[in-house]
Formats: sequence, C-alpha cells, structure tokens
Amino acid sequence: MLSVLSSAWALLLGMMLLQVGNGMQGTLLGIRGEIEGFSTLEMSLVMSGYFLGFLFGSRRAPAMIRRVGHVRVFAALASLISAVMILYPALTNPFAWGAGRIIIGFCFSGVYVTAESWLNNAADNTNRGKALSLYMIVQMVGIVSAQALMLVADPGGFILFIIPSVLISLSFAPILLSISPTPAFDTTKPLSLRQIMKISPLGCVGMFLLGGIFSAQFGMAPVYGAEAGLSVVQISTFVSTFFVGALVLQVPIGWLSDRMDRRLLILVAASVCGGGAVLGMLLGQFFPVLLLAGLLVGGMSNPLYSLLIAYTNDFLEHDDMAAAAGGMVFINGLGAVLAPVFIGWLMGQIGAWAFFLVVAVLGFGIAGYAAYRMTQRAAPSVDDTESFTMVAPSASPMAVSFAAEYDYEVAQDDQDGGQARRAEG
Repeated sequence: MLSVLSSAWALLLGMMLLQVGNGMQGTLLGIRGEIEGFSTLEMSLVMSGYFLGFLFGSRRAPAMIRRVGHVRVFAALASLISAVMILYPALTNPFAWGAGRIIIGFCFSGVYVTAESWLNNAADNTNRGKALSLYMIVQMVGIVSAQALMLVADPGGFILFIIPSVLISLSFAPILLSISPTPAFDTTKPLSLRQIMKISPLGCVGMFLLGGIFSAQFGMAPVYGAEAGLSVVQISTFVSTFFVGALVLQVPIGWLSDRMDRRLLILVAASVCGGGAVLGMLLGQFFPVLLLAGLLVGGMSNPLYSLLIAYTNDFLEHDDMAAAAGGMVFINGLGAVLAPVFIGWLMGQIGAWAFFLVVAVLGFGIAGYAAYRMTQRAAPSVDDTESFTMVAPSASPMAVSFAAEYDYEVAQDDQDGGQARRAEG
C-alpha cells in the first residue's frame, strides 16, 4: 500500500478533490432544486443528465486521448467541470442544469479514463489490486467528505457552488505537476452486447438493473430527502450512508465471493439491498431507520458491481475480459440513465417513498433473476473462478479492464502455486 501511495499520491489526492466536488454538486442540486421550486420530474431529468453524459463520454474519451494526449484531455475536461459548477446558481433553470449535468458527466468520464490509465501505469503486478482498491476508497472518502462540506453555508446562496468549483480547479495541480510520464494508451474493441449477453445473462441483466440502483443513490437520494422534508444536515448524512456502507462491506463480500457460488452471493446481496429499501419505504419517517436503510442499500449494491464483473469474467477467456469491460459499463450506464427519470415521475405521482419502491423492485429483480439462472447451468468450480477486485460503480471501462487483468493474473498465480504444491506433495 505504501508503494502505491509513494508512486501515485498526487493522482489519488487529485481524484479525491474531484470526487469531493462531484459529491457536493449532486447533493446540492437536489436541495437547491427544491428551493427553486423544480418538480421531481424536472429534477429527475437533471440528475439523469450526468449519467447520459458519462455514457457518451466513456465512448468518446479514448479517441480524445489518442488524438491530443492525457495531459490536455485531463486539463481541458477538469477546467470545463469547474466552469459549469460555478454557473449553476447563475442559471437556475432545469434545462440549463440538465445541460450542465450532461457536460459534467461527459467530462468526468474522460477524467476517469485518463486518471485510471495513469494509475495502471504507476502500478505493477505486485500492487495493482491494492492500487485499484485504494483508488476506490479515495473516491468513496471524497464523496462522503463532500456531504460534510454541505453544512458550511446556505444551499440557497452561491458559496456552496463556489467550493466544488475551487476544489476541482485545485485538483489539477498535484496531478499535472507531479504525475509520472504519460503512459501509452491503447484500447480494445469491445465485445458486442449480444455476445456479452450470451456469455453471461446474469451479468448483463444484473448490471442493467444495478445501474438504476446506483443512479438512484448518486442522483435521486438528495431529491428524495428534499421531498421528504429532511433538513440539510439530515440529507447530507443520509446520502453519506450509501457510501459508508459500501466502504465497510466491500471487503467481506469480496472475501466471500472467492469462496462460494457467486450467484448465491449475488442473490443474497441483492435481496438484502431490496430489503433495506423496503425498510426505508415503510419506516423511513424515523431518521435512524432511514440511515440503516441507506447503509444496507449502499453496502450491498456497490459491492454487487464488482461481484457481477467477477462473475462475468468467470465465463470469459483472458483475451476477452478487457473487451467485455466496455460493454458491461455501457449496460450499467443505460440503467443509470433511465432510472432517475422513472423515479422522478413516480415520486410526483405517489410521493417521496417511490424512491425506495423503485430501488426495492430493482434489488429484488436482480435477486430473482440470479435465482432463475441458478436453475439454468451449473456454477463453475470455485478453484476455476477469477478473483474479486473492488471496482467503484463510477469507474470507466479502463478501470474495469485493469481489474479483470489483475483478477486473471491472481487466479493464474494461485493455480500455478496449487500445482507446485501438489507436485511437491
């Protein structure tokens, strides 16, 4: 871990500042939209804009980097993020905010691709797993820290918009001044969605539904809090519970993933996620129960992302793992774009509790489909499965492909070690 920090501290610090800014703008827009009188449907369209931009950016960013290089892409996109954030309070219109969110989603996608290729270049086979885990932890810490900064000023003013803009601007400095030489950049043509669906139906269906759960957490949770009449302190605390739960439960779920039928673990985790949402739907008026619901939903859904990727990789050849990464992220992104709009519409029809209703349906949908798939084919042997590496749901195809590569290397090392031990015996 220390070797990763020594070689990539500037990148990790810059990414944490970026995530603080990103976490603030998501929560702040949800609260400010209520102040400005935007409807839940309007806010859902605003929030889905980020995921639409991210989806498009994940396809375009590699071509941009190949054309002008890592440094220029990172500096240009981060500068644009900073500019859009400071324009939000000056353009209090849902259409302007939606356009801003699309731009920010596109830019963050490009920033992630750039940063993750740098991170992979700074790591080696001995510490790549730790680097990816530390990268995810830094992102989560940044988002949780952002919620605390929501308390320093009135969300009806300008200060809370200025802070993330400044943090984004400051994030350039450690990365662009201290980063190692830019790595070579190459991408693999992704497998078609039809091919991935044929290889792993559960991976594809699960990633699509999980995209909806993730976008609900990251985009619509602040809107839910505002509609439910929570204070700014309560909304910030509620939003942070999703990511605290993810940090706490990633490791134990990852440990179990390498020791049992992953479909059963997917079923259990998705069921607990759905159960947490039911708890929030029925007893969310009690704030401690609401926080518990957030912990369960976030703690189960975020590790599910890495779990579904690992499960899909179990049925892929090594050379296809990187190729499948782009398709898996795209499928997840489709679900993330559609869910906020549906949640916002339903909240407008039946009330704020529709937020948890949709999350529950999506969670139980993953669990139900996992149970069905368990009847369709036998599980691969635990000894033949790939290892589990933590990957954040906000990661680009770059990080997912690096994680797949690392998982394969770990599995090969374990297999070679087991053969050597058997030969000695």
